[in-house]
Amino acid sequence: MRAIITGAASGIGRAVAERFTADAKGRGGRAAQLLLVDLNEAALEDAAGRLQEDGAQVLTFVGDLSDAGVPTRIVETAARAWDGLDALISNAGIIQRASLLELSVDDFDRSFAINTRATWLLAKTAHPMLAASKGCVVATASVSAQQPTPPLGAYSASKAALVMLIRQMSCEWGPDGIRCNSVSPGSTHTAMTDARYSDPQQRAAAAKRNPLQMVGSPAQQAAVIAFLAGPDASYITGENVIVDGGLQNMLMLASAMGDPWTR
Repeated sequence: MRAIITGAASGIGRAVAERFTADAKGRGGRAAQLLLVDLNEAALEDAAGRLQEDGAQVLTFVGDLSDAGVPTRIVETAARAWDGLDALISNAGIIQRASLLELSVDDFDRSFAINTRATWLLAKTAHPMLAASKGCVVATASVSAQQPTPPLGAYSASKAALVMLIRQMSCEWGPDGIRCNSVSPGSTHTAMTDARYSDPQQRAAAAKRNPLQMVGSPAQQAAVIAFLAGPDASYITGENVIVDGGLQNMLMLASAMGDPWTR
C-alpha cells in the first residue's frame, strides 16, 4: 500500500497508518509506503518512528492544509519518492466551536479550507497517480455532516460539503478507475475529543446515546477506512459509511422522547 495520510500524528489518521502497516506485514509482501502529514511535528516523528520499527517505509510532511499550496507539495513529495500511489486518506480536520452568530469569517474560511478544500486539492493533484494504479480516495467526514450540531455550524457545514465533494469525485473519476468514499465517525475518542471523553461522566453520557452504548476508538474507524481502501471494496464508490454505534438510528426517537438510553 502506497498511501498519503493526513492528520496522521494521532487519532484516526495514526490508526490508519498502523492498520496499513500491519496489513502489509501480515501479507508478507511489500512493506507499506506511507507519507504522513500533520502540523504536530513531534507527534508526527513519534508516529513515523514506531511505524518504521514495525516495518513500514515512512515519509513525513509538516504543513498547514489551510494553505492552498500545501496539498500540491504533499502529493509532489510522494511522487518523487515512489513509483505510484494507491490511496489518498484525507483525514485531517479541525473544529471551530462557535455559534453561527459568533463565528468569524476567518474561522469559517479556515474550517472549509482544511475540512473540505484540502481534500479536493490533494485528490486533484494525485489524480494521475491514482488513475494509473486504479486507486482510491477515502475522506474522514462526520455524523455532523448528516445532522446539525450546535455550536459547530462551520464544522457541520464543511463536513456535509465534504461528503458531497466525495460523491462528485466518484461520478467524475469513476471512469478513470478511481474509487472515492467517505467515512463518518460518531463519538470517537481521539486527541481532538480527549477533553470530553477522558471525563468519565461525559464519556458515559456519550456512550448511552447509541444502541451499542460505547464510545468508538480510532482503530474501529481505521478498520472501515482500510476496508474501503482495499481490494474487497473494489465495487464500492460514492458512499458515505456512518460508523457511530447506531447513533443515527436513534436521533429521531431521542428528539421526540428525550434520550431513551438515559431514562
